[in-house]
Amino acid sequence: MKSKQSKSSKAWLKEHFDDPYVREAQKKGYRSRACFKLIEIQEKDKLIQKGMHVVDLGAAPGGWSQLAAQWIGESGKLIASDILPMDYLPGVEFIQGDFNSDEVYEALCQRLEGQKLDLVICDMAPNITGNSVVDQYQAMALCELALAFAQEHLKDQGDFLIKVFQGKGQQEFETALKNSFTKLLVRKPKSSRARSKEVYYLAKGFRSG
Repeated sequence: MKSKQSKSSKAWLKEHFDDPYVREAQKKGYRSRACFKLIEIQEKDKLIQKGMHVVDLGAAPGGWSQLAAQWIGESGKLIASDILPMDYLPGVEFIQGDFNSDEVYEALCQRLEGQKLDLVICDMAPNITGNSVVDQYQAMALCELALAFAQEHLKDQGDFLIKVFQGKGQQEFETALKNSFTKLLVRKPKSSRARSKEVYYLAKGFRSG
């Protein structure tokens, strides 16, 4: 058993360090290869603008926050949250804790100070158990929590970008997005590994009523 785990770990490490996006992220000073996913979506959809108020859920290690903070500039506001710690980023207010907990949810609400958001971005993923049924259930549960947060705090016509894993619960979640937003776009960035079941849903034009 140990031998198989060792081979698997070595294969993952080799794939990781041979990954051109990993090397490019290190070269550019990005916190993660996930930066390139957001860059591609930003170039295509012009999602993030100066002065926006944004919340980044599942932010650690901070790649998306790193970019978003630069794009919104000093006139914008960015609050990030993750269960894992995240090193300081200029222009980013960070809340560490489990998004499932009432404490973190309330802390996010307090930081907003009653202001509505232009955008919620979410690259959250559950801790992988190895049980595909359990992992998919937990992933979709996080998506539903993120959507509930977006529905409560987005301004009218605000936008929501979220990672979704294809599988059970995906279609129901897609329907929920269509019921709350005027347009739903599906994005699979080139930097997303081909074998990954992840896709990104970009829901535009929140109907606050």
